[in-house]
Amino acid sequence: MQFIPQILFALLTIAAIFLFSKNITEIKKNILSGRDEDLSDHPALRWKNVLLLALGQKKMFKNPLVAGMHLVVYGGFIIINIEVLEIVLDGILGTHRLFASFLGNIYPWLINAFECLAVLVILVCAAFLIRRNILKLRRFASNDLNGWPRSDANYILFTEIILMLLFLKMNASDTLLQSRGYGHYAEHITGNFCCSSFLHPVLNHFSSGMLVFTERCCWWLHITGIFAFLNYLPYSKHLHILLAFPNAYYARLEPQGKMANMPEIQREVLYAMQPELAPAGDTIPENPKKFGAKDITDLSWKNLMDAYSCTECGRCTAACPANLTGKLLSPRAVMMKTRDRMEDAAKSRKSNNIAPDSGKPLLRDYISEEELRACTTCNACVEQCPVSISPLDIILQLRRYLVMEDSSAPQEWNAMFSNIENNFAPWKFAPDDRDQWINETA
Repeated sequence: MQFIPQILFALLTIAAIFLFSKNITEIKKNILSGRDEDLSDHPALRWKNVLLLALGQKKMFKNPLVAGMHLVVYGGFIIINIEVLEIVLDGILGTHRLFASFLGNIYPWLINAFECLAVLVILVCAAFLIRRNILKLRRFASNDLNGWPRSDANYILFTEIILMLLFLKMNASDTLLQSRGYGHYAEHITGNFCCSSFLHPVLNHFSSGMLVFTERCCWWLHITGIFAFLNYLPYSKHLHILLAFPNAYYARLEPQGKMANMPEIQREVLYAMQPELAPAGDTIPENPKKFGAKDITDLSWKNLMDAYSCTECGRCTAACPANLTGKLLSPRAVMMKTRDRMEDAAKSRKSNNIAPDSGKPLLRDYISEEELRACTTCNACVEQCPVSISPLDIILQLRRYLVMEDSSAPQEWNAMFSNIENNFAPWKFAPDDRDQWINETA
């Protein structure tokens, strides 16, 4: 009978790891459905991006107060869960506070630090809930977040508060049992901890048996909640907790504002300007199968990983001049719709065993022409994104398909294209007449 808790815990751990691995494998498959792109150059600079952007959250510190609050939640999530290692080992081995004897006097100091961080996480999560649901900041009140995305953010914040409260209550019950010299709890006298000790007056009237029950309930709920949170991540915007690191590593290193032109287009323009350079016979290169992107399979795997890494914070949309003037474009919505398209394609692939590019494509069925044409290509969204996402790259590729494959462009654009083709400039003046204004003003 004494091994039953260990067996149950082992089964819970295996199930959590299996489900998480299965979901992550599916997400990886969705990301790799995009076309190949080589982003392996300059590894030293890429690791620097990981340290500054993903771990150090450099871009967040444009607003120091919010950045500090976010860092507390992020640090709490990472650091406090170091304690999960002890919980997991205790659950498997049937021990209690395994690291207490090993770490000696360092152990109480470490748990005290964890508790202070836990209290900060509770306070910051409460502040974030107030910002989202009471103050209703503009970027959180946007229609982009209607439905599941708005609920998702609240679920995560409530979950973190509950996990931290369970952690504190578990420690309070444990230290009270130590002070009473009850059972195996007295084997490691850690003393009272700085924050959980404030719960002692509430718990002190409990019997020792009730305290054991409370401590065990909190222990099981805490670790079960963490496993549940782990398996919730693949369905949540909070997947960026994991994907921010590879996304920062594989960020494009070109200067912002530099647009990646298709070599095939550049080649054709060159041949038009200098026909003598055009190859002949068997040396003529093969034409591309498609210009731009119509669906997720036309985008690169980095574009698709961007969509899964999106935090839905809305900083990109808040900085977008098109959105600020009332136009339909929202860079955040572009990333969310790209992710929705991947998820829908995955469901179709699993249920009907059909190709991911079948059904409703990303262009028009998810992202409208009106959204794409509103973009000014100013790069404000790219500059603001804290995890190096580029909505602009997806917008440009979809817009390129509209113009070059569907011949779909506003009348003003077509006039400009015609002028460039015929007059080598956006204006309707022949090259020989461009200097005539000098004579008119003389």
